[in-house]
Order: sequence, then C-alpha cells, then structure tokens
Amino acid sequence: MDGALAIVYVVIILGLAFEFVNGFHDAANAIATVVATRVLSPRAAVLMAGSLNFLGALSGTAVATTLGKGIVDPLAISQTTVAIALVSAIAWDLLTWYYGLPTSSSHALVFSVLGAAVATAGFKAVIWSGTSKTLLGIVYSPLLGLLFGAFLMLAIYWLFRDIRASVVSAFFGRAQLVSSAYMAFSHGGNDGQKTMGIISLALFSAGLLGSEFHVPLWVMIGAAAAMGLGTAMGGWRIIRTMGRRLVRLAPVNGFAAETAAGTVIEIATRFGIPISTTHAISSAILGVGATRGTKSVRWQVAGNILMAWVLTIPCCFALGYLLTSLVRMLVDAGVAIPGVG
Repeated sequence: MDGALAIVYVVIILGLAFEFVNGFHDAANAIATVVATRVLSPRAAVLMAGSLNFLGALSGTAVATTLGKGIVDPLAISQTTVAIALVSAIAWDLLTWYYGLPTSSSHALVFSVLGAAVATAGFKAVIWSGTSKTLLGIVYSPLLGLLFGAFLMLAIYWLFRDIRASVVSAFFGRAQLVSSAYMAFSHGGNDGQKTMGIISLALFSAGLLGSEFHVPLWVMIGAAAAMGLGTAMGGWRIIRTMGRRLVRLAPVNGFAAETAAGTVIEIATRFGIPISTTHAISSAILGVGATRGTKSVRWQVAGNILMAWVLTIPCCFALGYLLTSLVRMLVDAGVAIPGVG
C-alpha cells in the first residue's frame, strides 16, 4: 500500500476514534441536566442523546467546511500533520475525562490542528479568517449561554409566578424531554461536523476529493455514527460534575439551561462557527443557577472548569506542535515516516 494512502487510513481511524471519545467525553453536554433532575434514567438518556447526536451530525456541513478548509491551508500540510493533531486532541480529551473536567473537545481539536500545522509549515499555514471565527466563538458562546440561561429562567419565573410549584414541576418534567432532545441534536450538529471536516481535510490534501473541497456522505455517516455510539457509552465522571456538582437542578432549571445552550449552539452551527458545546451548556447552567442567588452555584467547581477551559487552548496547541516537531526530528534523523517530508 502506498505510504501516503496508508496515512490517510490512519487519519480516518483516528478521526473516528476522536469522534467516539468526543461522544462519551461530551455526553454530559446533552444529558447531564436531564439525568440530574431525574426526568430520565441514565440509560434512557444516553440512548436518546446518542440517537439525536447521530441525526444532528447529519444536519449540515457548514462547521465541517470551516474546519476542513477554513482553519489551516490544506495544501500547506500533510496527512501526518492531521494524524498528529488528532492524537493530541484524543490525549487531551482522555486526560480531562479521567479527572472529570468538562473541557472543550472542539477547542482541543482546533488548537491541536493549529499547533501541528504551525510546526509543519509555520504560521503561513494558518488561515486567520477562519481562526478568528473560532476565537469569536470562544468568547461569545459562554457569554451568550450565561445571559440567555439567566434571561430564560427569569422569564419562566415570571410567567409561572401564580401557578403551584407541583404543577410547574410536573409540566417541566415533561418539557425537559423536549429540551434535552433539542440539546442533543444541536450538540451533534456542531461537534459531529468537526471530525467530518478534519477527515475531509486529510482526504483533500491527499488529492482524493478532486479539485473542490467537500464532505463525502460516507464521512458524514461514519463520524455521526462514532459520535452517537460514544455518547451512548456515556461519560459518567463529567455527567456527575455538570449535572450534580455545579448547581442543584430542578426540571424547570434543566429545561431553561438546555434550551438556552441548544439555541446558542444551533445558531453557531448554521453560521459554520465551531463553538464549544461544553462552554455553552456549562455557562447556561451557571446563568440559570445564579438566578437563585450566588450561593446556589458551587463556585469552586465552576473555577476548576474555567481553569480547564483556559488551559485547553495553549496545552493543545503546544502538544500538537511538540508532537509534530518530534516526528520531524525523527525524520531528520533518518527514520522513514509516511507523509512527512
């Protein structure tokens, strides 16, 4: 088998592995609140989320296109660059999953790709327009999630102010089934497309997509299936942090948080902005919790999450850069590695 083609197969396998890890790492994004409020059992919640993650991932390719040709120049990097970036992102996801930290798989992937690309071809490989779009998502998605979560919760309090608490609880217990499904679908739509874009990037840079970048149907289905399966496996460490340790939630709170986060994610997806679904739901939960008073939020846990968010960007950029540099050093020392010149 040709060496360059072999490395493309490696990228596809690593991409699907990342999407699987992304699914169980970010399962909390879709189901933490519905599990914490006991509206659904954990088993029913992960099956629902896995199915809707799959459908959401097939709902478009705008984010995949941004990741595939809008972050780095496909002609300036090799398939090995993409493979190393995926190894970096997977390693970070597994490390933060082990410690139960709901970090951003999206930012782990994007900045691993950037670090690997810079190590391969310098900063000329970076497409700043697409990178700035991602950076805007980093800033605005948690802010909008926080504000919209708080606004929606206050609106619900006002609209239902004269209705008995038992009636409100029963109503939102059913309504949260809809909001959690919405969150799972939107999560799949944004996160599922990222790996599609990365696999398509490798295929395009290898000349396997012709002259025009596009996302093949089989890539869409494969990535969607991997994410759905990963979500169905669950990510219980992070679910516990998100759904039980950050803020104590009732069904009405879960509904507000999921609706707010799902809307922020869905809007970003349609504009092709690869945001962090973790940031969106975490900040929405904080916004909802803060409407009950600052003491309702466990700020030490929130601080640990914020620290993990901040560390993801430099750590994944550095990891992608260092791993790529190491591979290039091995090549310079005479070790033959396909796809690296």
